Amino acid sequence: MVKAAPERRCIVSGESGDRTALIRFVVGPDDDIVPDIAGKLPGRGIWVGASATLLSRAVEKRLFQRAARRPVKAGPELVGLVEELLVRQCQGLLGLARRAGELVCGYEKVRAFAVAGKAVLLVTARDGAPGGGAKLARAAAGVPVVALLDVAELSLALGRENVVHAALGPGGLADRFGAEARRLAGFRATEGPMQPPLAAGDGAT
Repeated sequence: MVKAAPERRCIVSGESGDRTALIRFVVGPDDDIVPDIAGKLPGRGIWVGASATLLSRAVEKRLFQRAARRPVKAGPELVGLVEELLVRQCQGLLGLARRAGELVCGYEKVRAFAVAGKAVLLVTARDGAPGGGAKLARAAAGVPVVALLDVAELSLALGRENVVHAALGPGGLADRFGAEARRLAGFRATEGPMQPPLAAGDGAT
């Protein structure tokens, strides 16, 4: 039998779900609320759904204090910090995939990779020309497209200039990136057909 993934309860919505779809927080040494993106920090976890709206509500309604059962510090800057940390997490996974030979970048290489049926996930810059991303999506019909990172963020992650398109092949890194992209989508709106993958991976513990 396959063991079900542990579920956690969002302190805002009250709904329980797979922890890969939530953000974990802990109380730091100075009573600051600290985002635990990787889910590895010691202490009792406080969980919020991966959404800027839910996190803002948790701060405004002082729900972290209620969950921690003591005075804690959680300001509105927490939303931007979580978004930044999720971006870094996605960048790190893309860099790992490139070094492992599980990622290609550049329009022609990505298109060939997709047409050959090797791509399980397409990544396109959210500030890139929309025509190129749409053509790649058509070439790889049915392959999820993530359009959440900027050109500068993709370029930094992959150590190249002006990266607009990339593709991930099958493997654990693609699964983990997909899970993190789904969480980041709660903080960065997407438009049109470029949507992050819906299936959760194993990027959070």
